[in-house]
Amino acid sequence: MTSSTQTQQLAAGSWALDAAHSSVSFTVRHLGIAKVRGGFTRFETEFVVDETGAATLGATIDLDSFDTANPDRDAHIRQADFLDVANRPTLSFRATQPVRVAETFTVTGEATLGDITKQLTLDVEWGGVADFADGTRHAGFSATGAIKRSDFGVGVPMPGMLSDTVKIELEIELIEPA
Repeated sequence: MTSSTQTQQLAAGSWALDAAHSSVSFTVRHLGIAKVRGGFTRFETEFVVDETGAATLGATIDLDSFDTANPDRDAHIRQADFLDVANRPTLSFRATQPVRVAETFTVTGEATLGDITKQLTLDVEWGGVADFADGTRHAGFSATGAIKRSDFGVGVPMPGMLSDTVKIELEIELIEPA
């Protein structure tokens, strides 16, 4: 296996998500004293590289896949007073303009939950490109950002119970177009 974290020209086309090697997780503070961690088990990505090497980015998270390893809490969070997955089944992100991959870079886009759209900036660390044992070429990156629950009407008000800021972490591995 060869690996590189050097900035390089990526193959043009639509890179597929390698879901088995990717994750979307979050952290929120409970009572201001402890962090609750969780994630989403179902999500899709869009990573399309044009002929100039610029990438169009996007993602959609299935909110019903919310998981903190506590079934009772997870069921409550899916209800109308929090995520309201019956009426707002997805959270989506779309970069507002194509980006150029570098060792580190930022992506600014729009996060949409239901009928609310807010700007979100992600800090990205490029992992590089590697050849996989089956002959496919993979690329990976880590991204972090934060949203405010109150901006999207999630679990509001709950002062002192849960932090308004939810930190988001993405570990994404992609497969080069054939």
